[in-house]
Amino acid sequence: MRLCFLVEEHYRRDGMPLDVARRLTAWGHRVDVLRPGDSLLAISEEVRAGSHDAWVLKTVSGGPGLTLLESAAAVGLTTVNDVRSIRGVRDKALAAVIGRTRGLPVPVTYAAARWERLAEIPAAEYPLVVKPADGSSGRAVRLVRSPEQLLEVGPELAGEGLLIAQPYVPNSGTDLKVYCVDGELFATERSSPLHPGQGVRERQVPLPGSVARIVAQVGEVFGLDLYGVDVLLGPDGPVVVDVNDFPSFRQVPDAVAKVAQAVLRLARSGTAVSVPGGPAAALVSAGGGPYDRLGFGEGELL
Repeated sequence: MRLCFLVEEHYRRDGMPLDVARRLTAWGHRVDVLRPGDSLLAISEEVRAGSHDAWVLKTVSGGPGLTLLESAAAVGLTTVNDVRSIRGVRDKALAAVIGRTRGLPVPVTYAAARWERLAEIPAAEYPLVVKPADGSSGRAVRLVRSPEQLLEVGPELAGEGLLIAQPYVPNSGTDLKVYCVDGELFATERSSPLHPGQGVRERQVPLPGSVARIVAQVGEVFGLDLYGVDVLLGPDGPVVVDVNDFPSFRQVPDAVAKVAQAVLRLARSGTAVSVPGGPAAALVSAGGGPYDRLGFGEGELL
């Protein structure tokens, strides 16, 4: 098969997804890497050519790779994950609305384009977790304990675009990250970015049944096949605080092979597990410019 990976600069040297691309090459497939964030692209011709069986997306929120992915979907190519699903989780405000509407345990979510408007949130809702609606990799996430503290940290959030605020879920200071690879679930724990002093070593842990059911429901609600879910074990049970398409899959045993196999299956089927139907080609993307192939020339193999 011939595959195209869209890889943003932020992930250019990351093992995920580039190790997946290398594994696919080792299995005899042709892999081209596009870096849409670093080069001029003849976008209409790249998509119209239709020379790839699948395109794979790995970008930061708001990165240009998503536009290329949506362009492919617009001309009838299938995306992996489904491009509508990616858009649904990249916008955290939209994801919160979809999740709560479909019965997922998502906190009440406030949204404001200016941080000053967050001062209208009732004091009884504090402490709050405030972050950009298009944030990723923990960017600009703030734990705000009081209305007075909001006035202190608010200016730091100016220019971050749409902001969301959710009541803080009391927890042990340990985040539970659950990864889904083609229907198989893996749980890991790590220190919360809101509690960096906890010093918890990131490791794989047993997955509680209650959490597994919620994570599986996340995939159904958003139509995702390769995804990660951040879960907090609060006093009232598990709470979903973030959903990521094509995450790092850290601590997942043999993650590179598992993800590579999932990409091939989705490309061959022309559809995602959670979203029936779809055109005959799959698109998986991971950011960048023209065919870079980790320093090789345009059109060459990875």
